[in-house]
Amino acid sequence: MQFETPFSLAPNLEDAIERDPYIVQPTTPLVEALALLNQSHITLCSLADENSSDGSVTIVHGSCALVMQGKEIVGILTERDLVRLTAKSLDFRLATVADVMTHPVITLPVQSAEDIFAVLFLFRRYRIRHLPIVDAEGHLLGVISHENIRQVLRPANLLRLRRVSDVMTKHVLHASPSTTVSQLARLMAMHRVSCVVITQLDEDDHPQPVGIITERDIVQFQALQIDLSKTKAQMVMSSPLFLLSPEDSLWTAHQEMQKRHLGRLVVFWNWGKGLGIVTQTSLLRMFDPIEMYGVIENLQQTIQQLQASPPNRAPAQAEGSQSPQLYIEQVQASPPNQIDRHDSPASPSLPIPLTMGDRENLLSSLNRIAEAVQQLSADADPSTNQLRSQLSDIVLQLQQLQCELNR
Repeated sequence: MQFETPFSLAPNLEDAIERDPYIVQPTTPLVEALALLNQSHITLCSLADENSSDGSVTIVHGSCALVMQGKEIVGILTERDLVRLTAKSLDFRLATVADVMTHPVITLPVQSAEDIFAVLFLFRRYRIRHLPIVDAEGHLLGVISHENIRQVLRPANLLRLRRVSDVMTKHVLHASPSTTVSQLARLMAMHRVSCVVITQLDEDDHPQPVGIITERDIVQFQALQIDLSKTKAQMVMSSPLFLLSPEDSLWTAHQEMQKRHLGRLVVFWNWGKGLGIVTQTSLLRMFDPIEMYGVIENLQQTIQQLQASPPNRAPAQAEGSQSPQLYIEQVQASPPNQIDRHDSPASPSLPIPLTMGDRENLLSSLNRIAEAVQQLSADADPSTNQLRSQLSDIVLQLQQLQCELNR
């Protein structure tokens, strides 16, 4: 039987390439580049609520502009760059793109862009959200962004079986409605985040989310020449909010992002005691094979629970916890929670660490492991000893794979 693995459910990379990105010259005034990026916000807001009836998705201009000199990519300008410049109180009228662009630019040769994993690796390795695709001569073919990939996600069990609580960020930056937009921009730049949730304290002094300000909003406010030092969040924040629950599936989060043309959603629970956020990056982690390493720890914990229980009886479960069988059914479609990494910035001249052979071996190994987990979950009533043995084999395979990639 041929199993459909998480890797076969990944988005088609070709569909995620933005073929007509915004292009500016180094000498372009910064205010003109600002107006260009603001068009992206207007385009998104004008889209219909639903995708086209044939299931296709239109890739709109993203949140960056490439700086070109002839056929050479010499820099990139993103919404995050503009927020950082806003936080520094830069007068956009006095600067050119060359003064503020990020360079050099990380690019991916088209011959190395065979699947989504190479793109996701570079996103994480260099902490970027936009990746130009170039031909053998280094000429631009298009751009891939987090937003582009999310737009072409398929309705896979990979997202249906995972919960918002698995990937949400609990360390949410929030501020009061009276905070000025310039202060919010400084907070975003300082903490390198894409949004600030606006909260108001209730009678029990618990923060209640009432609105949100994003990087894209800052770009729009700058384009409208609003005085950000005198504009309070409550005057311009997006409100009311659509709030997710930690128990919602990631597929629900993805659908709401698509319908509302948003890149992030606020998570709210326990009557204000819990506040989190899910972003496009959270969803894309589900397709990162490196996250399979996290399965090791969770499976080892399951084995320890089985070993601590009587041989002929299933392990006791705390109220609200998952059974090992239910957990396995969820693991078969996706890796568990994200792993914290602290990659340092590196030069774009470094080669992609995974060669073609390495990549094929990685995917082959992970597919074998995914099939083993799926076969295990297909057993309607496995004994405790059988479950323990099969889980141990899977853990061993994962550990061997990790050792090979760490060599």
